[in-house]
Amino acid sequence: MATGTSAYILIESFPGKAIELVNVIKSIPGVKTVHLVTGPYDVITFAEAADLKSLGEMIVKRIQSTGFVARTLTCITVEQ
Repeated sequence: MATGTSAYILIESFPGKAIELVNVIKSIPGVKTVHLVTGPYDVITFAEAADLKSLGEMIVKRIQSTGFVARTLTCITVEQ
């Protein structure tokens, strides 16, 4: 995406829900990659949206609302 907003989203899932969460996130439009990882976060995803507002809506309405997410940390990219 030449224009728009992109971010890495670090996600802590509820215990035992990381695999289900990955499967849900894979189907969200704008999500480019999803990885199940070890460490303080369970899932890391890279997503693109038209603007910051759209990205925020994706995170709140599509990712955090799954019922599998304890918390997220969003790292907006500053260069492509």
